[in-house]
Amino acid sequence: MREPVNRTILLLDIERFSRRDNVVQAVLRRTLNKIVDQTLERADVEATQQYREDRGDGLIVLLSGDVAKTVLLRSLLTTTPELLHEHNLLASDSAQMRLRIVLAVGEVAHDPHAGTTGGLVGHDLNQACRLLDADVLRSALAARRDEHCVLAVSAPVYEGVVRHGHRGVRPELFRRADVTVKDGVLPAWIHEGASTGQGTAPTATASSSRDAGESAPADAAATASHGAATAGSPSQPAPGPAPAAQERAAGAVFHFHGAPVVHGSLVGGDQHGVSGGQVTGDVVLGGTRTEDRGTDGRQS
Repeated sequence: MREPVNRTILLLDIERFSRRDNVVQAVLRRTLNKIVDQTLERADVEATQQYREDRGDGLIVLLSGDVAKTVLLRSLLTTTPELLHEHNLLASDSAQMRLRIVLAVGEVAHDPHAGTTGGLVGHDLNQACRLLDADVLRSALAARRDEHCVLAVSAPVYEGVVRHGHRGVRPELFRRADVTVKDGVLPAWIHEGASTGQGTAPTATASSSRDAGESAPADAAATASHGAATAGSPSQPAPGPAPAAQERAAGAVFHFHGAPVVHGSLVGGDQHGVSGGQVTGDVVLGGTRTEDRGTDGRQS
């Protein structure tokens, strides 16, 4: 067996993979490898800096120590969700893909045997695999129906990278989750994702506003119904219409004092039936010049 060396451990697992038929599983496997290719390419990881093992419903990826974990973490938080979103946008319901992802570090040895693939050995790798399979991570992904993946990091990655707040890595968006394993408790930090934290408050507010808006017409209708029932009650006579309502019912009422000038024509004599009222005397509509008036003061 070769000597163990320190590696960055990247694990990915497809949610509900075994529930798909063989054709869909083949599509998902190819898509997963393509997404990992592009994620690592965005993180400037060369082919010579990585080792992969296909685990059917997922991948084990080991990266050499000269790969910057900060750059890799930024790519996992941005590029991977974007690529999953693009796939799921076009894929059928049966080919939708969501991932559980774990980023860890540790000592890993490679013990290959002729005629077989694989051969990775290491306690740190075993612990990372247990974290990937933990119920808390499965539940976190199941609770985020509007997201495409969930990411957890091991304690060394959190302490060495996340908590320092490097560019694009916000430690406040990671919450601790202790995972019980065979030999004790394994601490991990799960990224909260886009739909939690500050993202939940607007949703609740929008829901509350919608509920309030929907209940307003019902309340108004109930109030009107109650008013009608009260008005029709024999013990309490209905109130008469308000003065404003009476005035509207009788039509517009105009009171003229003198001879108003409104730009237009001349109305002379008594006029009846104008807007429901009576006009008495001369009403001059429209301005006139002094030289246009006669000796009696009327327009010539």
